[in-house]
Amino acid sequence: MALPEGRYGKPRRPLPKWARWSLPVVAVLVGAVVAWVGYRNLGTQPVEAKQTAFEVLDEQSVEITFEVVRDTPDQAVVCIVRARSGDGDEAGRREVLVPPGADTAYATTVLRTSKQPATGEVFGCSYQVPAYLSTR
Repeated sequence: MALPEGRYGKPRRPLPKWARWSLPVVAVLVGAVVAWVGYRNLGTQPVEAKQTAFEVLDEQSVEITFEVVRDTPDQAVVCIVRARSGDGDEAGRREVLVPPGADTAYATTVLRTSKQPATGEVFGCSYQVPAYLSTR
């Protein structure tokens, strides 16, 4: 059965030769850029921290001990630690300076809280130490 004339408009012209090879090249380049950006943002972190222990000292404070593993041991690191109350709310937060040293360093800090703490944890670490924490 033949299609009725004029019903679907004129047939499209084929793509020019330059477009047939350049579109896949552009798609591959865009994919490579997206993969690179994803790796930079989601790949391995230069500073990693994990909580090794915490102890609730009283109704207003918790002691947190954590381990910091870094790629560049000659740089200081700032870590944010926080306490959570029993209902999951953040009850306290503090920045802790970890001075230059070994690849793996341990730090302990006491965190004052606004509520009864239930847990203490490390939120994250960075090489971008604020000036007010700097040792220089």
